Amino acid sequence: MTSRSPSVAGDVRSLFAAKSVDLVEVGVLQPADPFLDIAGEDLRRRIFLTESETGQALCLRPEFTIPVCLDHIASQAGTPRRYGYLGEVFRQHRDGSNEFFQAGIEDLGDTDTAAADARLVADAHDLLAKAVPQASLTLTIGDQSVFEAVLAALGLPRGWRMRLARAFGSHEMLDAALADLANPPRNGQLAGPVALLAVDGDVEGLTTQIAKGMEQAGLPLSAGRTPAEIARRLIEKVQLRSVCLSDDAFAALKSFLAIDTPLAGAADALRDFASEAGLELGGALDLFAERAQAIAGHGLASDAVRYDAAFGRPLDYYTGLVFEIGAEGTDGRPLAGGGRYDRLLTLLGAKQAIPGVGFSVWLDRVEALSEVRA
Repeated sequence: MTSRSPSVAGDVRSLFAAKSVDLVEVGVLQPADPFLDIAGEDLRRRIFLTESETGQALCLRPEFTIPVCLDHIASQAGTPRRYGYLGEVFRQHRDGSNEFFQAGIEDLGDTDTAAADARLVADAHDLLAKAVPQASLTLTIGDQSVFEAVLAALGLPRGWRMRLARAFGSHEMLDAALADLANPPRNGQLAGPVALLAVDGDVEGLTTQIAKGMEQAGLPLSAGRTPAEIARRLIEKVQLRSVCLSDDAFAALKSFLAIDTPLAGAADALRDFASEAGLELGGALDLFAERAQAIAGHGLASDAVRYDAAFGRPLDYYTGLVFEIGAEGTDGRPLAGGGRYDRLLTLLGAKQAIPGVGFSVWLDRVEALSEVRA
């Protein structure tokens, strides 16, 4: 683990002070289960796992959002509260370092969703504008809740809505899901007791069968997906094969995912889409329009801020706004990214629902861009 602090650390700390953000420290070694259960496939497969002396599954800190939220719950602190962080995270990569610096803000407990979202996006933009003032920043916004509202309005069953929602943020996964939706595959891979239990929808029995098979194969039950999660996914796949979306509904879904427009006109584009498709998007569209207006109030609603209906981020805990900020000279890799996660703290053990929204900045990328443009 390196002790070198990024050259932009001073800019980060000064922005935290200006924004009344509390800088917090969280441990490098974290319980692994929250990341394995909640964070999603993309992060899960890159975690560095180990065990404690008592056999508890632990991992090196792969991101800050979950640890900051766990720390908030443990401290029983009141809300609203804004936390800032600056430190190293650890993820397995085929290329590049497995250890790099991130900074960010987690904004917890503000019930004015549109205002909190807009403030958070503006804070991320301000941080990057301060750290690399010479860069031309581009901001891409998506919305998990609008996507899920479209799926519900199209009448998709819960299993399909869950699969497509999980795929949101990965073009490959989303394309594969849409291909299956257009032409459901036959099941030729399941056999014996597993196939029968999956067809019957017996989650408990299938979980037991899968756990037994993993133990016989010498696979640790805490590595990757749990037996219960695998069982639920298998049952979903069996059930999903009986669904085939109508041509009109499938065309509407493809039309929605093709929306890519400056944020200033995005709410109108969504209203036009909903009207033409005969869909009611309700509160999700109202919140989207309110947020877009709030972002414009921070001076960000320009041609450099776009809404991409197909844009998501590969973390399962997002529930609404998702966004990334990039710039030329980064090989297409974002400098910052974040989103809203209103269910996360409850999943982590909070006794009451606590809304949250946050972002992370890849300081190594920011530093590299700053050096190139110096």
